[in-house]
Amino acid sequence: MSASDHISRRRFLRTLTLGACFYPAARTLASMGSEFGLHPATPLLGMPSGPLTNPPVMLPPFHSASIGTPHLALTFDDGPHGSLTPRLLDALAKRKVKATFYVIGRNVETHPDIARRIVAEGHEIANHTWSHPSLAGLSAERVADELRRTHEIVLEVTGVRMTNLRPPYGAFNDRVRQVAFDGHGYDTIMWSVDPQDWKYRNSARVTRELVSGAAPGAVLLCHDIHKTTITAIPPVLDQLLARDFQFVTVAQLMAMDKSGRQDSNLRPPGPKPGA
Repeated sequence: MSASDHISRRRFLRTLTLGACFYPAARTLASMGSEFGLHPATPLLGMPSGPLTNPPVMLPPFHSASIGTPHLALTFDDGPHGSLTPRLLDALAKRKVKATFYVIGRNVETHPDIARRIVAEGHEIANHTWSHPSLAGLSAERVADELRRTHEIVLEVTGVRMTNLRPPYGAFNDRVRQVAFDGHGYDTIMWSVDPQDWKYRNSARVTRELVSGAAPGAVLLCHDIHKTTITAIPPVLDQLLARDFQFVTVAQLMAMDKSGRQDSNLRPPGPKPGA
């Protein structure tokens, strides 16, 4: 065997040994990704495999759209509820109206059939955390866990990868927004009309507040866990449809927005101290 053959053999053995050492480390790093909200199909650390020509940008929270057409978004937080959400879905289907449902993960786990119905009937489903905590007071790790668990149960039950988040109580900070964006690419969604249906369990009042607050580009906030809200929705829909408003999902409304998501073009919501 020549001297060059000895050198080639040593190089081969050294390469094989180094590969055996680094393979477990690579497996460990990959598995860590799932602990921080990444799905198995997501590249490690959320980075694309190719060159980054147009990196994603985290935009300001979305409250409403700057548009010239009579489109608005009707949204429901805190469900799905076992008996009330199906009643709401019946009312929406009767009028061919689409809405966005900000679901709580543990409620999806309890009522997977209703979550599947939401998606099957063409509504948008989006993240409202696993257990409805105030995210602004949590560590980045806790925030990531709340979002990840809900993201994964919705993906498992419906096959949908959600694209946006509404933080419970409207409570967020830069850390919450960054974790949501880095982990799942979520936009943070707020609202422009709040009838405070969680506080005032009065159907007539909820109807009045939603109808009077409706405007092109508005995002209407409701909760599908209160009977009075479910009773209020049919007259809201009938009155706004009579005024030629068209209901779209939050994702659709965002796509119509011409503001460039500048804060000066957004209408900040009022406080939401409880849910």
